[in-house]
Amino acid sequence: MSEDTTPPPTTTDAGIPAPSDEHSLSVGPNGPLLMQDHYVLQKMAQFNRERVPERVVHAKGSGAHGFFEVTEDVSQFTRADLFNGVGKQTPLFLRFSTVAGELGSADTMRDPRGFAIKFYTQEGNYDLVGNNTPVFFVKDPSKFQDFIHSQKRMPDTDRRSHNAQWDFWTRSPESAHQVTILMSDRGTPRTYRHQHGFGSHTFMWINAGGERFWIKYHIRTQQGIESFTDEEAAAMTAEDPDYHRRDLQEAINAGDHPEWIVSVQVMPFGDAPDYRFNPFDLTKIWPKGDYPLLPVGRLALDRNPENFFAEVEQAAFEPANMVPGIGPSPDKMLLGRLFSYPDTHRYRIGTNYNQLPINAPQCPVHSYNKDGAMRYKHSADQPVYAPNTFGGPRADTERYGELATWHVEGDIVRSPYEDHPEDNDFVQPGTLVREVMSQTDRDHLAANIVGHAGDPDVQPEMQDRVVEYWTNVDPDLGADVANGLGRPAAATAGATS
Repeated sequence: MSEDTTPPPTTTDAGIPAPSDEHSLSVGPNGPLLMQDHYVLQKMAQFNRERVPERVVHAKGSGAHGFFEVTEDVSQFTRADLFNGVGKQTPLFLRFSTVAGELGSADTMRDPRGFAIKFYTQEGNYDLVGNNTPVFFVKDPSKFQDFIHSQKRMPDTDRRSHNAQWDFWTRSPESAHQVTILMSDRGTPRTYRHQHGFGSHTFMWINAGGERFWIKYHIRTQQGIESFTDEEAAAMTAEDPDYHRRDLQEAINAGDHPEWIVSVQVMPFGDAPDYRFNPFDLTKIWPKGDYPLLPVGRLALDRNPENFFAEVEQAAFEPANMVPGIGPSPDKMLLGRLFSYPDTHRYRIGTNYNQLPINAPQCPVHSYNKDGAMRYKHSADQPVYAPNTFGGPRADTERYGELATWHVEGDIVRSPYEDHPEDNDFVQPGTLVREVMSQTDRDHLAANIVGHAGDPDVQPEMQDRVVEYWTNVDPDLGADVANGLGRPAAATAGATS
């Protein structure tokens, strides 16, 4: 389709014109999303059922068992059981993965890495579903499915398309921060052990007194950051496509147990409305000069799975699993994932996936849910409805009542986040390029971009958009990309949101 051709309107699967391709329905620009947004729910539910039986995303992965140990007292910020009591250990299972590749894909391909942790706490499972990057490509769940489609195989050729990837990225300027990380050598980590992990989203912590705080998780490797160059990663793809899987298994078997330090950034609850950019925007980081890292504990992996399929492939992580003392934030991507993850698990591995051993809580479960395919545990002669007069479980609203709340008001709208003074999609990636990366890092970044966008699949007009995209991130980087692609330099219009 040419640039000047008016495209047809997007529709639902029933042929009804869609109200928006980019924005979910929320209460005000910063408010919670609404279940009445049928179109976004349809997009997520349909997307979750696209593949049988492998995961739609994060298909290729590895994992290991381990523990989290509290090393610092953070009870002033959260009453969550797993974070209270210095020396307390909580068993966990951690799954690493690539995002876009299929089950048979190579471990060392350029891709973000999933970093999902299931903590088996005494108050239920707590799932922290993150990546090895502190940001993401999009900030609204309405765009997530489209982003993944642009990274996957095209329907006519069944091949991945660099042209499609750059088409989506250059039309979604909020992607620039994540794409900068992806195209750097951080996009090809040497091993799972030599990378950081992040919760990425903003979460809420609540202490015993009911005080609320906004937090971000940082899980920093104690093995040191090590990455492959693009050439090294490509060579390992041919030599050993399961290299990361092999490395993790062999390290643990040899007693070389990898460790990470878990820290948080803590923002006072009242800081958020007037912060210089939206603190719930998943495409942005909180500068450590504003909110420094506070150590919480250490995480170690010390046991490989006994059955890879039963433990790694059937592991089901869901951001909605939050224990008392932890809650969500107005991060739209997080709120969308609260629905999307458990929905895809019910489809992929069954209604009763939480009864599988790898997912089963290591504490008592008292639920009124019943039946469904593959159900193993049941309530025997206990009542299966509430309220009842026959001794069934009863919610403890005084101890576990809803505290993870925030005030919202506004019209029901489809809108981007409400602007803060410094909400700009290119400022943070530009700072990353100029102030964090070394000259070698910048050289590799430019070469990696040119190698990717120089693929024969990428059209010349698309390459011009690639040059403009990177010029907005950093003029010198844009010039290097233009020179490498043999395309005209873009005018320096300054960073735009």
